Amino acid sequence: MSKILFENGTVVLGEARVADRLLIEGGRVADAGTDAAGAERVDLGGGWLLPGFIDTQVNGGGGVLFNDDPSVATIATIGAAHARFGTTGFLPTLISDTIDKIDCAMRATEQAIADGVPGVLGIHIEGPFLNPRRRGTHDAAHFTRLDAEKIALLSSLTHGRTLVTLAPEMTTTAHIRELVAAGVIVAAGHSDADYATMRGAFDAGVTGVTHLFNAMSPLHHRKPGVVGAAIENQTAYAGLIVDGRHVAPAALRIALAARPHDRFMLVTDAMPPVGTDADHFVLQGKTIRIEQGVCVEEDGTLAGSALDMATAVGNAVRLLGLDVADASMMASGAPAAFLGLGDRGALRPGMRADLAWLGANFRPRGTWIGGERVAAGASAAASRTATTA
Repeated sequence: MSKILFENGTVVLGEARVADRLLIEGGRVADAGTDAAGAERVDLGGGWLLPGFIDTQVNGGGGVLFNDDPSVATIATIGAAHARFGTTGFLPTLISDTIDKIDCAMRATEQAIADGVPGVLGIHIEGPFLNPRRRGTHDAAHFTRLDAEKIALLSSLTHGRTLVTLAPEMTTTAHIRELVAAGVIVAAGHSDADYATMRGAFDAGVTGVTHLFNAMSPLHHRKPGVVGAAIENQTAYAGLIVDGRHVAPAALRIALAARPHDRFMLVTDAMPPVGTDADHFVLQGKTIRIEQGVCVEEDGTLAGSALDMATAVGNAVRLLGLDVADASMMASGAPAAFLGLGDRGALRPGMRADLAWLGANFRPRGTWIGGERVAAGASAAASRTATTA
């Protein structure tokens, strides 16, 4: 691989450190003392060069939905669509479906990683071990309980990471511990758990909270619920959908004031319209329409988003008052740490050259995975602005 020198912009290295240039060589970030002679030069045009974004919740993109066709081709299409917006790593996400569909999705994910599909890091299985009272757009007809056979399936991925979202009150701490012991990353979501149950789930090994505030028991002054337990917890990673619609920006600012910022992750919860100009799609027989970057059922129930990670980063700056380094960390460093990916999420010497180039207005300009340019950035027409700013 050739050397590439990025210059004339602001390079966010990670951990609040910035530089004015970056050299990569052989698909890795080069040491500051490495000779840049002969390097290809990329003029950042006064924009931002950030560690590539890692999205742990991606249901679809490029016009396809993982649930509809859990195949290598679908994963590749989703990855290519999101790469246009700076995403260099993602978990294709299967919402509640049949056990056979989960098995199929896991096998497709294994094959996609073995085939070298750019960006795929594993799989996120969001349900069907959820609470019907907090189902959101999930089809409760698929909901079921964990047992030994299902735990064996969820633990069976041979390549990559497995993230499972479940409602702690719909299972046992023993089952949570079994999943964690088998290497599964467990998050709480679509849950009506009370505060004590949620605290017990954290103690049993739950390390994530799926789309904080959405589809979970809220913070009440006498019943703190999942939200209260999550905000109090200083170590679990909480996903945030920052589109100005899923959660009021003021609520997100309150959460940010109470916990370390490096324990929050920007997620898209993206559906098929990302990277397209579609204004609707079909989800498990229901027509979902797009309204200001948000996907909604006919009755107004939220059904994911048409958000992309570049827009999420811009929204985190504009709506939440974060600096770009903090927003970048929430889009890269935090999810990398959550997934245990030690060579991603920052731009230190020797780390993978996964890069997202954004213009000064946060529009995507280019994406590199392992030092190879995989996208030139999205057109203004394809970039959906989900912010209310």
